[in-house]
Amino acid sequence: MSALSIHINQLAYNAQNENSTTKASEHIIADIALDIKPNECVCIVGPSGCGKTTLLNAVAGIINTQNDDVNEHVSGDIMLQFATPSPTIGYIFQEPRLMPWLTLYENIALVMPKDDPVKITAILDAVGLAAQANSYPNHLSGGMQRRASIARAFVIEPLILLLDEPFVSLDAPTAMQCRELLISLAKLHKTTIIFVTHDLNEALYLGDRVVFLSPSPARIIHELALNNVYKAYDSAAQTNLKSELFKRFPKILEGQLSQD
Repeated sequence: MSALSIHINQLAYNAQNENSTTKASEHIIADIALDIKPNECVCIVGPSGCGKTTLLNAVAGIINTQNDDVNEHVSGDIMLQFATPSPTIGYIFQEPRLMPWLTLYENIALVMPKDDPVKITAILDAVGLAAQANSYPNHLSGGMQRRASIARAFVIEPLILLLDEPFVSLDAPTAMQCRELLISLAKLHKTTIIFVTHDLNEALYLGDRVVFLSPSPARIIHELALNNVYKAYDSAAQTNLKSELFKRFPKILEGQLSQD
């Protein structure tokens, strides 16, 4: 049984031309169909601008072609089927997006239906930030802010978690610390993950499956199922897997399977 089935077809942004009744369409996603298992981590890899963030926004409901009041300039078909009706969905962005006028504790409490000091303290402790609960974001390092965004996502105990290159701006040791934290919390909460990244090593380390997209308008060009032998970051096994992949598809990170 799938935790989430996604089918997006011919998704486009429609811009009204000035002084005209005609619309110019920019197709973002041609066709994407994905079935994601419970507790699975699916990593999405593709060239810049291919529609990876649009895919996440569609799953999050930020893009909704059925509601003209929300997205009057979007057309296409978005079909989402969840195993659990109206599941809790978390979203971690490229930037931490913490409110600068709120303390760390208040930033975490902001996403909750009501204040729950026990739960908030527990999640801050889990990410190693209990001592910074009363600090403001400008007093936190970049790594601390990323851990805060992880805490904010998991405090609502999401069934599905979306991540859009959340560790891209971090140095290597801090990024690895955040990845390990993400893995441990996802296992604890049995969270299903869709993780967008440009870093193939990161995708191989985190993912149970890696899905490669074409340039925009996006479609799936290749899927790679993984096992635990590839989980050691930048290991010999991971290096061999990448070598085999690039031997078959030298331009796969550019969204091309052919060698032309």
